[in-house]
Amino acid sequence: MFGLVSLASADIPHRGSSQPITTDFYIISLKYVISGKMAYGRTSIDFTRGSLLFYAPRQTIQWEDVALEKTGFVINIHEDYLRGHALAEKIKSYGFFSYTVNEALHLSPKEEAIVTALYNNLAAEYNSHQDEHSKEIVLALLETLLKYAERFYKRQFIGRQELQRGLGQRFKETLAQYFATGKFNDLGTPSIDWIAKELAVSPRYLSDSLKAESGKTAIEHIHLYLIDEAKNLLLEPGTTVASVAYQLGFEYPQYFSRLFKKKVGVSPAEFRDHHMLQ
Repeated sequence: MFGLVSLASADIPHRGSSQPITTDFYIISLKYVISGKMAYGRTSIDFTRGSLLFYAPRQTIQWEDVALEKTGFVINIHEDYLRGHALAEKIKSYGFFSYTVNEALHLSPKEEAIVTALYNNLAAEYNSHQDEHSKEIVLALLETLLKYAERFYKRQFIGRQELQRGLGQRFKETLAQYFATGKFNDLGTPSIDWIAKELAVSPRYLSDSLKAESGKTAIEHIHLYLIDEAKNLLLEPGTTVASVAYQLGFEYPQYFSRLFKKKVGVSPAEFRDHHMLQ
């Protein structure tokens, strides 16, 4: 499998720039950035030290006059190396590969020690005399590193809530303003991509952060907001379930009814009839 895996570590300062590049590799990189800018997709940021970054295949990466106190490590795993292994599909479920560069994982000293130890074990296994067990062990260590990263991200979501002024609260405010300013009537239900752009975060980071903060994803928050709006509309004289569904941007009233019953416990018609009798 030569050429499908690349592992590198160094403890020397470095400075450099690059043109925009894309690869077919999953890249995990621990960087200690003193100054300069890095870009991932269309987002760039001035970095602080001790940042763990994750890049998915075919994402655009670029850095400009970046000074590294030292390079922690870089893991490059080609998609083809994963083929035939369960991790080939599972790795796609790790949302942080879709985060933008300003959403990097900032490690505590203890977390950094865990991640670095995993890298060292992975590198030792890959660079040793390989046998029929080597690839399985390498991928098991890689998956362990990803699981730790997922745990550490949840810690970061919670730890940064005050700094972010509660992403969930900002999400609700943005959603309320969208409805209050009449955008809903003109544009329909807001997309996760639109809300994420308004909040200056990536869509996946938004959903994962909300999940950590409230137990509900971004789309679930939107659905709950729509259900609250539906409750008000259903009690207006002369409305039908279908008209409310279309008014809220649902293409099919049946889907609206199923969603309403799932969230409220009764159908829209039952909800309306019950409250009309009171």
